[in-house]
Amino acid sequence: MALASQVPFVIIGIGKSGLAAKKFLLAAGLSPNDIITFDEKNSDAQLKSWDDLKTLSIGTLVVSPGVPLNSNAINQLKNQGWHITSEINLACSAFTDEIVIGVTGSVGKSTVTSLIGEAVRVDDPKAFVGGNLGTPVCEYALQILQKKHKAQYVVIELSSYQLENSDQLRLDFSAITFLSSNHLERYPSADAYYKTKCNIGKMTKNLCVLNASSVDLMKYQNEIYSPKISVNYHTSEKKSVLQKSQLIGEHNLDNVAVAFELTQQLKLSEKAIQALLNFSGLPHRLESVGVFDSCLFINDSKATAMDSVLVATQAALSKVSAGGNLHLLLGGKDKNLPWEELQVLVQHSNIKFTFFGQCGSIAQSKSRLAGTIFSKMTEALSSVLSQVKSGDVVLLSPGGTSLDEFKNFEERGNVFKELVLSYYSVK
Repeated sequence: MALASQVPFVIIGIGKSGLAAKKFLLAAGLSPNDIITFDEKNSDAQLKSWDDLKTLSIGTLVVSPGVPLNSNAINQLKNQGWHITSEINLACSAFTDEIVIGVTGSVGKSTVTSLIGEAVRVDDPKAFVGGNLGTPVCEYALQILQKKHKAQYVVIELSSYQLENSDQLRLDFSAITFLSSNHLERYPSADAYYKTKCNIGKMTKNLCVLNASSVDLMKYQNEIYSPKISVNYHTSEKKSVLQKSQLIGEHNLDNVAVAFELTQQLKLSEKAIQALLNFSGLPHRLESVGVFDSCLFINDSKATAMDSVLVATQAALSKVSAGGNLHLLLGGKDKNLPWEELQVLVQHSNIKFTFFGQCGSIAQSKSRLAGTIFSKMTEALSSVLSQVKSGDVVLLSPGGTSLDEFKNFEERGNVFKELVLSYYSVK
């Protein structure tokens, strides 16, 4: 592996992907002296100031997805001659003949990635499922270098950030689950964000499967430069099969339709398809916490886009008993999202809105939905717990990110679950 000519490797951001990249480079034979970690916010990094990089000889920057490629600092280094790459690009250098499937979208990509993962693992127990889903792709590439195992199928969830910096990634099949405005704090417009998502087509050899229920995706399908097919639940000839899915919510039937189409393209076994249908969902994505005193609690902490909130709300409303209410918790940290899109929920008189966090007042003001505002999610939930009655549903589908109060959406969802369970254990 001809990496020595590209040293030094400076890993920008030492989160999961950065640390995985470092392990991979070491396994590939690089000297520890040729690998330098950089992170402005992590004291464990070797370098913490952009000025420090100017003292190094020009090499390669392994840029974390969380670091904007168009930042002044990255552009200056690029103009000086630094090569820009990513953890995923490094991993691709170890691939051989794996069948690689990539999944992106504004919402639903984790679910579709997991559905496909459940299926391929039946036919290939060594299959890798990861990427933006949680496990860096370099973790799989490391297994190849160490000759531990090799997969037949590699399924990668790809964020828009990862698609910006994965030019070495070659996909056999891909999917786009849904397009809606997101990450407008990083992209100049929804158009720029959508076109970044559509770049997955340029990486795809055989077929890209599109969710036909996404209006914006259908508008942008001509930006997807690969063979493609559009599917959804309502137009499927396999409705009777898709209806057997264990997932909650009508929107998830479209996710199942997309994943099912890919399993057909991959010619997976019947047992693999059954595993897809048996998949009951991911934590923090319309996750049932339980029913307590005849009140259902749903953790949808992953929802950080308006479409996600609207979809979750419709799914939760279907669970509200006659005469009951849906208590919807909204807020967190803002990322310049179109909260006004939630105004349509005013038509449901049985929804009680509770706002929280750094963007609680912004969300309330832009959505023009009546509700109390709290500084923290924990305070908002305590208030809701004091109001709920039999037949109600409580839904955490915040819209905003978790970073004003928590480390990530997982911690926010776990705290939500813990507080609910604790409240009913002592009640």
